[in-house]
Amino acid sequence: MSSITLIGTGNMARTIGTLAVVGGNTVEVMGRDQSKADDLAKALGGGATTGEWGAVPAGDIVITALLYDGVVPVVAEYADALVGKVIVDISNPFNATFDGLAHNEETSIAQEVAKVAPAGVTVVKAFNTIFRDVLEKGRPNVFIAGDNAQAKADVAAFIESLGLRPLDVGGLKMAHWLEGMGLVTMGLAGNGVGHWDFALGVDEFTG
Repeated sequence: MSSITLIGTGNMARTIGTLAVVGGNTVEVMGRDQSKADDLAKALGGGATTGEWGAVPAGDIVITALLYDGVVPVVAEYADALVGKVIVDISNPFNATFDGLAHNEETSIAQEVAKVAPAGVTVVKAFNTIFRDVLEKGRPNVFIAGDNAQAKADVAAFIESLGLRPLDVGGLKMAHWLEGMGLVTMGLAGNGVGHWDFALGVDEFTG
């Protein structure tokens, strides 16, 4: 099983943390508001602990369960405390009208994280194409992107411990397109599908 640290105390942190505990993983919670971090760890149960904000995370995998505009600043703030860790960025940088990305360049939050992270840190994009309720109740595919094969293998093993199917889409450059897939899910929810209880996935066919 994996050892993870959740940076954040919101709904996605709660959902991923709940699945992680059920899957037998070791879970630590960090938040700027220590009382919220303590409350979430207590709610998760399963021996979940809290860490001090900015300290070296206990988990080998650090999941930044934050709004997109907070991810890069937090990684920069933690700096050398993250050396040797795998950072998993789950954010979606949607614009105000949810029909484009907040950044106009062919980049991603995960790629921007990699730019500010110290040497010895690897970055993986994952979970951003899944609505929280589906992650909570369903068994969706989880697309992942990253440049380090071992880091992706570690994240894939964690995803499998949640009872989910990891699908590797390639290098970290592909994180930009995963963020685009996040936009597609929003468009489908508001139009062709018309609700939030679905997820993008892969069906394999044999001749």
